[in-house]
Amino acid sequence: MNIHEYQAKELLKHYGVAVPDGHVAWTPEEAVKAAEQLPGPMFVVKSQIHAGGRGAGRFADDPNGKGGVRVVKSLDDVRAAADAMIGHTLVTKQTSPAGRVVRRVYVEAGCDIARELYLSLLVDRVSGRITVIASTEGGMDIETVAAQRPEKIHRVAIDPAAGYSPFHGRRLAAGLGLTGAAALSFGKLVKALYQTFIDLDCSVVEINPLVVTGAGAVMALDAKVAFDDNALFRHHDLKKLRDEAEEDPKELEAEKYNLNYVALDGNIGCMVNGAGLAMATMDIIKLYGMAPANFLDVGGGATKERVTAAFKIILSDPNVEGILVNIFGGIMRCDVIAEGVVAAARDVQLSVPLVVRLEGTNVALGREILVKSNMPIIPADNLADAAAKIVAAVREAA
Repeated sequence: MNIHEYQAKELLKHYGVAVPDGHVAWTPEEAVKAAEQLPGPMFVVKSQIHAGGRGAGRFADDPNGKGGVRVVKSLDDVRAAADAMIGHTLVTKQTSPAGRVVRRVYVEAGCDIARELYLSLLVDRVSGRITVIASTEGGMDIETVAAQRPEKIHRVAIDPAAGYSPFHGRRLAAGLGLTGAAALSFGKLVKALYQTFIDLDCSVVEINPLVVTGAGAVMALDAKVAFDDNALFRHHDLKKLRDEAEEDPKELEAEKYNLNYVALDGNIGCMVNGAGLAMATMDIIKLYGMAPANFLDVGGGATKERVTAAFKIILSDPNVEGILVNIFGGIMRCDVIAEGVVAAARDVQLSVPLVVRLEGTNVALGREILVKSNMPIIPADNLADAAAKIVAAVREAA
């Protein structure tokens, strides 16, 4: 689960991380009132959406204008900036081409920036530890830095049994060239971020940029925090921070039926049982020359109703030009899948090619159901056959 910057900063502040003063605003008038509570004379107005790259982004109705983060020097400019953002669609490198509608802004006090750094905490799947990543190249995409200047990336893995120790902070501070009070302040900040990560079951905590002020203080100028969905049952207070308006409606609908659905940008809809099989299905679609429109795992115990719902969710994506159903019946029975596919195809008046590959429990009965349905369903014998047939059918339909 992702949250907005202003929410992330409130959480970090609770753990002792230094952040600039700021207030959220839903209207230009509220933005002005927020700025009046700050010292000035400089203010920063920030669009609040669940995507990075806001400063370099552009608004759909003003592609040549300013981005989603603006530094201003008067209350009138605060109002103008908020008015240009709220209710408008911001497109960044991390959004789809359709962008995200800005529904609120964060008005923050200006900051005397001497240096910009990068800092993040994440779970390293290789080492099985929380790893702190730091770089002197703050304000840039860390992927670009890692690819072009890997020597600028510094990493420290923290043993979960031992936890954070001061030497972790000292090692990173040395790599960043921090000394004296700044190094001490940095160490305290890393410790606070680690405790935040552990206590709140985070999956990512990213500060970009982390700044050193002219006075030598270390401060989180931006903040991105994401939580492990599987641990949210332990954090009912965090659930209140969820903004469903920032999420894909198809993913929200899938959640109602306990379906694992992630929207992608391809044209072949996928319905599969099992995450590994789903990944293999997406890979082979790419191998045969097209791209998956989604990841959808119906799970091992899906009912006919859940399968029907999954089918409808896939077809609600206007980019879907064909559907590949790939089911291995272990716990899941192939006849249940077949009944759901047929019911959904009839209900939505199927208008795109559909290829179904079934294997496993009750496979013969499942195939019989598909044949007797008299629906335009293309059977497949194996995964490669299924991928080849759906790609060929989509190309022929085009």
